[in-house]
Amino acid sequence: MKGRAWKFGDDVDTDAVIPGRYLIFNTPGELAKYTFEGVRPDFAKNVHENDIVVAGSNFGCGSSREHAPLALKGSKVSCVIAKSFARIFFRNAINIGVPVLECPDTDKIDDGDELEVDISTGVIQNRTKGETYQATPLPDFVREIVDEGGLIEYARKLVSER
Repeated sequence: MKGRAWKFGDDVDTDAVIPGRYLIFNTPGELAKYTFEGVRPDFAKNVHENDIVVAGSNFGCGSSREHAPLALKGSKVSCVIAKSFARIFFRNAINIGVPVLECPDTDKIDDGDELEVDISTGVIQNRTKGETYQATPLPDFVREIVDEGGLIEYARKLVSER
């Protein structure tokens, strides 16, 4: 995965990802129009497919709404990298099919840096700075869920293989 870094700080809650007034929508494409509206008004208009959200600690805290990872999926970001994630957000992201990686070095990444991420190994290459960081790779079975597009698609695949 290669993309531009969109940098956020610590404690980015789900209401910052997708404001509550947009919870009337439930499709990724519709939610994407309002992603980060209150904290990065330029995000929805300027994010490109495969761009990467980078944050500090406790990304996705707050409510347990699935709309937050759905909005990110609709925005077509390739993954979210943070120092840590709120537990429920982490699981919701996997269930929706959004790769999430924990990396202690997100403070070394700046907004706009060009990154290349290998989710199978957790290696993050910062092409802008010529640096490499190590994230915790997702376990194989979790990566399979993400690769299928989420838990529902993964379950459908398992059932169809029987």
